[in-house]
Amino acid sequence: MSFGFPELAAIRLGFGLSPLMPPPADAAAVLAGPVHAGPGPEAWTTAEASRLALASREGVKARREGRPESSESVEADRRLGALPAEDLRRRVIRAVDDPAGFGERLVQFWCDHFTARAVNKVNTGLALAYQDEAIRPHVNGRFEDMLFAAETHPMMLVYLDQISSRGPNSPFVKRRPERTLGLNENLAREAMELHTLGVGASYSQKDVRQLAELLTGLSFSHAEGFSFKQVIAEPGAETVLGKSYGGNRRGGLEDIRAAFRDLARRPETALYVSGKLAVHFVSDDPPQDLVQAMADVWRDTDGDLPQVYRVLVTHPALASTLRAKVRQPFDLTVTGLRALGVTGQQIAALDDQTFRRAVWNHLPLMGQPWNQPKGPDGWPEDAEAWIAPQTMAARINWALRMPRLMLPELPDPREMLVSAFGGTQSEQLAWAVPKAESAAEGVVLILASGDFNRR
Repeated sequence: MSFGFPELAAIRLGFGLSPLMPPPADAAAVLAGPVHAGPGPEAWTTAEASRLALASREGVKARREGRPESSESVEADRRLGALPAEDLRRRVIRAVDDPAGFGERLVQFWCDHFTARAVNKVNTGLALAYQDEAIRPHVNGRFEDMLFAAETHPMMLVYLDQISSRGPNSPFVKRRPERTLGLNENLAREAMELHTLGVGASYSQKDVRQLAELLTGLSFSHAEGFSFKQVIAEPGAETVLGKSYGGNRRGGLEDIRAAFRDLARRPETALYVSGKLAVHFVSDDPPQDLVQAMADVWRDTDGDLPQVYRVLVTHPALASTLRAKVRQPFDLTVTGLRALGVTGQQIAALDDQTFRRAVWNHLPLMGQPWNQPKGPDGWPEDAEAWIAPQTMAARINWALRMPRLMLPELPDPREMLVSAFGGTQSEQLAWAVPKAESAAEGVVLILASGDFNRR
């Protein structure tokens, strides 16, 4: 069976093929996707998230004091509880309707690269605002802009406890000698280790501490909002990787922006993040010439992401490593919906119970509870993390149940075989599907197959 770039691009760079829309015709069509990955009309803001959080906290206080809760507090608490599933629904809708799929796949990648999850219910809205304010606006821009937006966003400051960090010699600490106040290095460490230079790069514990001191001053609370507070900032200059930032007249956010800009443009960052992109889209062990080519463009363009993406999209490794990657549960779910011809409009019209049964409930069983990775390093990429007896059983169960929940009548599996794979299916699957005794059996064969679970 023969197939070309359009089918390859849809399967490897997007969320698979759909009988409702043609695959991307060429590299230009794929690269147009990230242009449209920005925040939509449903986007959340930090201000909106804080309004809900404060109203919810007022309800908690009222209950603690034995007072009746206001209707606003009750509604805020209800909204916060419903937000995770609402967020998943909006992400699925955008992914299902994305013509090439590449833009929404990049949103998925960058949200994971800059993992910042809501540990407490009260910050659930803040997690949505983080996606819409820090990630989506910069998917098709420069890495340094996304880096600064992500690291200084209130959700990241809360998640990595930056809001508790105080300069050891700051006026705030000096006036409170009786209290144990000091530096929190979490954000500085993860910024270097996970978000830019990578583990094992040429930085020291002293560099981490100096960056942590530079980051003191970043502040956020739902009541006061985001600000840079000089009173909690470490005075004087900090030296990170041999370069000095700040001084007696520290510029606050501008010094921090300069430090992140320089980290973003380091050759170690170019190689590390290019490698992560290649691992996510191509192979758990990607060809080194692909990674190097992406890193070279990164360095030449100061991290202009569309030009880095172009190397990935047009590299021969895309074809030579077909089916080298296991689809993560979110990826598999969206790809399955697209293959069945489900539209975003249909997903939007589902009642909450049906959406949860068809989509939400299966993700944790397959090992990926929505927006809840265990640590700041995000979800694992290696195949072994996703393919185990228990999670495979959950994938098969999803293939059995989801189609009937979504469609009143299942498609002809022989037609679905063609539309879902575009000629990339294995000989074994091409032989087995037409012999299925029913449409339901044939659809399950497709969705549960190794061909479909890999890209």
